[in-house]
Amino acid sequence: MYDFSIGVRSNNFRLPLRESIAKAAEIGCRGIQLQATDGETAAENMDKAARRELLKYTQDLGLEFSALCGDFGGHGFMDPSENPMRIERSKRVMEMALDFGCHIVTTHIGVVPEDTSIRRYSVLHDACEKLGSIGQNLGCTFAIETGPEPSALLRTFLDSLSTRGMGVNFDPANLAMVIGEDIPGAVKNLAPYIVHTHAKDGRMLIKTKPEIIYGAFDESQLETGIEGVQYFIETPLGTGDVPFDAYCKALDEIGFKGYLCIEREVGSDPVGDITLAVNFLRKYCK
Repeated sequence: MYDFSIGVRSNNFRLPLRESIAKAAEIGCRGIQLQATDGETAAENMDKAARRELLKYTQDLGLEFSALCGDFGGHGFMDPSENPMRIERSKRVMEMALDFGCHIVTTHIGVVPEDTSIRRYSVLHDACEKLGSIGQNLGCTFAIETGPEPSALLRTFLDSLSTRGMGVNFDPANLAMVIGEDIPGAVKNLAPYIVHTHAKDGRMLIKTKPEIIYGAFDESQLETGIEGVQYFIETPLGTGDVPFDAYCKALDEIGFKGYLCIEREVGSDPVGDITLAVNFLRKYCK
C-alpha cells in the first residue's frame, strides 16, 4: 500500500450536490473534486457565505477538497478570442479553491502541437504563462489534464514555461485510450509536475489523431470526428488497459502522496461503479 488518498469527482454520482458529498463519505472517500464552472458550484454563483457553508458541510463529513475542476469545455485555451474571458474565469476558480482550503485546479487546455512554429502553440503557451503566473501569485497550481498529447511533449511544453504555477492532473485512462502510451513511463516523464490524479480506466478501440477526439481548433476548422465511430471505451477500474499495479508503483517512486480521484463519466449505475472503484483502490491506499 502507498501513501495515497481516495477521492471522487462529486458530480459523477449524478446526485444533488450535498447528496453526492454525503455518498462520498459513506463509501469511504477522503476527498472530493468539485466542478466549479457551471451550475450552483460555478465560481461566479457562490459567494463567500455559500463557500463557507459548503466547506463546513464537507468538513463535518470528514472530507476535504482534493481539487476543483475548472474545465470550461470547448477548445480549451486554443481560441485566442475566448482566452481573456477563460483566463479571468479560471482566476475566479483558483480563488474559490483557496476558499475551500484547496490549492489545485484542473482543466484540459487543448492539444499541444508538436510544431512550435504554428500559431496554436503560441496561443496555448501565452495562455499558460498567464494562468501559471496567476496561480503562482495566488498559491494555487493550475493542473493540465493528460490525454491529448504524449507525456514527453507535455513535459517539454511545461518546461518551456517561465512560471511555477502550472502542474499536471495525471489521468492514466486518457493516455491509454487516446495516445496508447506506457503509463509508468508517462508518470516518470511528468514526475515534477504531477499534483493530482484521476483514477479511471479504459481501452483504445481505434487509434486516431487526438485532435479528432478532443475536437481541436486547428486554425481553420473544428475537427469533430466521424459520427458514429467509437474510438475508445471507458471501463470500470481494473478492466481496461491501465496497469494499476505498475502505475501506482511509479507514482510512489516519484514521491507522489496525493489523491487517486475517481472519475466515472459513463455507465447506468454511477453510485455502484464508484463504490466498486473505491473498493478496488483500497489495496493501493493506506
